[in-house]
Amino acid sequence: MACAALATIGAAPEPADLVIRGGTIYTGSAAPFVGDVVIMGDRIRHVGPNSDIQARRVIDAKGMIVAPGFIDPHTHAGDMLASDEARERLVLPFLMQGVTTAFIGNDGGGDPDVAATLARAKDKPVGVNYASYIGFGAVRRQVIGAERRDPTDAELKEMRGLVAKAMCEGALGLSTGLFYAPQSFAKTAEVVALAGEAGARGGTYDSHIRDESSYNIGLGAAIDEAIGIGSAAGLPVHISHIKALGVDVHGQAGAIIAKVEAARRAGQEVTADQYPWSASGTSLAAALVPLWAQDGGRAALLKRFDDPALAERLRRDITENLRKRGGAKALLITEGAEKGRTLAEIAARRGEDAVTAAIAMIRIHDPSVASFNQTEADIAAFMRQPWVMTGSDASTGHPRVYGSFARKYAKYVKADGVLTLRQFIERSSALTADSFELKGRGHLRPGAFADVVVFDPQTFAARATYEQPELLATGVRTVVVNGVIAVDGGKPTGAAAGRALAHEPPAGSCP
Repeated sequence: MACAALATIGAAPEPADLVIRGGTIYTGSAAPFVGDVVIMGDRIRHVGPNSDIQARRVIDAKGMIVAPGFIDPHTHAGDMLASDEARERLVLPFLMQGVTTAFIGNDGGGDPDVAATLARAKDKPVGVNYASYIGFGAVRRQVIGAERRDPTDAELKEMRGLVAKAMCEGALGLSTGLFYAPQSFAKTAEVVALAGEAGARGGTYDSHIRDESSYNIGLGAAIDEAIGIGSAAGLPVHISHIKALGVDVHGQAGAIIAKVEAARRAGQEVTADQYPWSASGTSLAAALVPLWAQDGGRAALLKRFDDPALAERLRRDITENLRKRGGAKALLITEGAEKGRTLAEIAARRGEDAVTAAIAMIRIHDPSVASFNQTEADIAAFMRQPWVMTGSDASTGHPRVYGSFARKYAKYVKADGVLTLRQFIERSSALTADSFELKGRGHLRPGAFADVVVFDPQTFAARATYEQPELLATGVRTVVVNGVIAVDGGKPTGAAAGRALAHEPPAGSCP
């Protein structure tokens, strides 16, 4: 027995599964250094200066950047993750930028059945980790429909119950898209009531605010409303894709930053995400059609298009919204038969004015558009804030799906110097993980989950453009998700090691 014990003591340590050796390591919370990341199973075993630890696989990362896998707090990748197509579920646009975790259910669209959303990963393996919000819009539509009215007491109780249930099933919090009908029909008190259910269970209030421009209450008032909802409901506030959208609010970034800073100084938790593009992505109707005309949904809108008594009012309001967006030349159609043309070009080809052309297109199919509506000065001002993290708002037809993280590095770090490399990495990983309490994610340290990206600082860049939005980024050499190599030598391996990440409500807050 003693001999056996001595033999065990003298045995060589079990080799690790993977060593990423000799790269410049950014841990997410410390100054960079050259060293190794050692992985065993789904966890990081060692991070530090060059080690002599043996491994079954060694990746030479000399000259490369080694960082925590990036975390995207705002995507519309839910359909991809739920797809029956294995290639879709691999979510290559994300993996090839080093993104290892994505949030879904943003803008108020999160399925109330969060348990089913999170359970899908077991039946259909996915390429990245994901977490989901419960969506205010989905809840309101389920209970009230598309009507412009307040909920009854019974309906409000039912909606609150849906949010509470979703939080207990693992939702990150409540997401809203208060700019979009029918969510725009809700008054602040209604939102506070539902957000309070999320706050009581440790969630976050995530909002595409009511106005990013001058469409209704104005950008500044919309920021005030979001902060006020968080204060009244008792939960952290996260502002989705923060921006100053449209000619009426260009230059207001400083004033908006001051509002957030004031709330943070007062002790409130307020953060934001931002995509590094001057064009937003939405539908043509959402960009141009006034909210009053959207009351009741698409069927009601089409009837209003046919009502001669409303024609002048509709044209006047659409013309004004078109002005706010920078004119017809600033709206690029990104899907359908007119894909790749601006509204100005389409109108000229048809021999029509822009409003007539827009209405005709919306009648047939409301197409997605890239709306060029921001200034570089505002983008840079928001980006410099330590509470603004990287996000993509990934949606079909916009290059932000395939290139947001890569573009932010290539343009705003390497070319323009708006951020340092360390700031870019930490605001693409650790800040997001810490803000949303993703335990064991966002940092390279022993015991953390092995989500890692290795990229070439010389070649990491977006290839996607507004004309060709589905080109994969370049420069990512290796991506590891939960200890499994998903990108190897710059090529996807086909491995799908992502997991559903359920938020854990505080003890006693759920039945």
